[in-house]
Amino acid sequence: MLSKSKIRKNDTVEVIAGKDKGKRGEVVRVILKKDAVIVSGVNIVKKAMKKRSAQDQGGIAEIEAPLNISNVAIVCKKCGPTRIGYKIDGDKKIRVCRKCGEIL
Repeated sequence: MLSKSKIRKNDTVEVIAGKDKGKRGEVVRVILKKDAVIVSGVNIVKKAMKKRSAQDQGGIAEIEAPLNISNVAIVCKKCGPTRIGYKIDGDKKIRVCRKCGEIL
């Protein structure tokens, strides 16, 4: 079952569990099928890359691996890492900080 994610592309998030706990970065991609996110500069892994053409460089590359969405928390500008709530503003549903109520 696919779940609609509360975290979206370009959100600033903080890692709350795992080897990169405490690091912050921007969400590059959300993978809904796996309930995962790729965060810039976080969860860097080494991957062996095959040489594809004469100009292409092969060897070992460092890439950002997906993190489970439960291991990241969105960062509010006022109060830091927080959970997300929703408010109905007219006919729009907007995301708000659970701690201070500011729009995210």
